[in-house]
Amino acid sequence: MLKIGSLEHRDAFCRHFTETYTAYDPDTLPWPELDEAALGRLRAVPFWEEVFYTERRAGAIVAAFTETVDDPVLKKALALQGEEESRHARLIRVMIDKYGLDAPERPLEDISDNIDRRFKDFGFGECLDSFLGFGLFKIAYQSEFLPKEMLKIFETLMYEETRHIVFFVNWMAYTEARRGWLARRLLPLTSFHYYMRSLRRMAGLAKRGKDLNDGKNFAATQVSMFLDGFNFRQFLEDCYAENGRRMEAFEPELLRPSFMPQLADVALKALRLWYARSTPASEQAAPR
Repeated sequence: MLKIGSLEHRDAFCRHFTETYTAYDPDTLPWPELDEAALGRLRAVPFWEEVFYTERRAGAIVAAFTETVDDPVLKKALALQGEEESRHARLIRVMIDKYGLDAPERPLEDISDNIDRRFKDFGFGECLDSFLGFGLFKIAYQSEFLPKEMLKIFETLMYEETRHIVFFVNWMAYTEARRGWLARRLLPLTSFHYYMRSLRRMAGLAKRGKDLNDGKNFAATQVSMFLDGFNFRQFLEDCYAENGRRMEAFEPELLRPSFMPQLADVALKALRLWYARSTPASEQAAPR
């Protein structure tokens, strides 16, 4: 059993991260030709501009933070993550250009101040985004929203995002433990603080997206393209199940993000109880 904060812990999560790196060039990926229906669905998704901006910003934040790190083992792994985040931005740029998506390139904000806090905000935000993204990706795959050849490209990106959040939570636990026993004991509260910041930013992003989409929420206007009969409980079930499945690919001694799965578990138990009490037994069906 690894001791959190030990050099063995550091070596384990950094080694796993570097050894699972996948080499590819976004320009030479097998991008499929889309028919008019698939192209229309892809172009109707309203958040490609935000995704492109987020990935560019992620690469800039990780690269800037890497320059502040002295530990050579951590620095090497962080530099690799920065390269992968920048490659994600290039992948989105290739897709935007190939399929003619409406996603202009916005200027990046200034990230030079308090880079340590920005990196932590980014890391916890990625944990939140990935948990929700797991469910959306499963829905998109099952509904054949896009050709499976294209979804396979995004599966590579999803795996890399999963590696990033596993690396991040181990890095966070390691660095806090190295600061001393108090920082380690306060880590759950520290994590909660950053998750709340991430949720507030997500709410702000949703509001901006609503303003840009003629006052309509993405969930109300676009989710029906993924799956008929979409509902929140089903979406949460998919997020929870997919998170568990994807985390099984990582070495057992490594930490995994736990806040969102635990929160979802509590919410799902409450929803199942409410459903069982409010629905006649003859109408109840097992969740998908």
